Amino acid sequence: MGFGYNIRANGIRQHLIRHDGPEGAPQMLLVPGITSPAITWGFVAERLAEKFEVHVLDVRGRGLSEAGDIDYTLDAMADDAIAIAEQMDSPILMGHSMGARIAIRANARNAAPFAGYILVDPPVSGPNRRAYPSKWPWYGDSIMMSKRAISFDEMKGFCPTWTDEQVALRAEWLHTCDWGAIRIAFDGFHTDDIHQDLPKIEKPARLVIAGGATVVEQADQEEIAALAPKMQQCIVEEAGHMIPWDDLEGFLEAVMDFNA
Repeated sequence: MGFGYNIRANGIRQHLIRHDGPEGAPQMLLVPGITSPAITWGFVAERLAEKFEVHVLDVRGRGLSEAGDIDYTLDAMADDAIAIAEQMDSPILMGHSMGARIAIRANARNAAPFAGYILVDPPVSGPNRRAYPSKWPWYGDSIMMSKRAISFDEMKGFCPTWTDEQVALRAEWLHTCDWGAIRIAFDGFHTDDIHQDLPKIEKPARLVIAGGATVVEQADQEEIAALAPKMQQCIVEEAGHMIPWDDLEGFLEAVMDFNA
């Protein structure tokens, strides 16, 4: 069971949930995706804590971190990760989906605080590229419904393959995702160019790909290999984009041996 705490970093209140690992374990800063408050990654963090001391971030505008009239751009979120890591002990930065894009941009802006990177199925959309496969209404509609109290059955309609526990947790916490923050991040999937940042990754890095999704396709893998040839690539063959939700053991197999 993790415990939550707040710090001030990059000018705002940042909330994280810490899962302690073995004595002397390397630290990991885990940055979830676009509509995933930190608590929803608890079942993953508990297993990662078998090797790492895991700190799961409520990205600004989500969960218990600061929201409201603040900057929700990719650069701001990357600067959050940098500022938090500067208060840690050279953590490995793991990011899922939007969180992986945050990690890529954070490395480009200041790699010094990080030991390495695990990039889990980052959207490879961007200027003059194919669109991110998930459509806005899936996010926007569910958030608006959650603001008025979404039912379990209504949420199950958005996440039909998830377990009842996962659906219930999302129904409980999705209302904490600021609509404007999510809209800006979603639009940023199509306007922010992360490919220009990939050649700047020099520290140990691993790309974890959902083999059952179309977020990172074969051509994307080849392009990324050309841009960042030292980056390891690993495919979790049958998993969809929410890899640990579909295949937790496969996800752990893909990341637990990472050393920075």
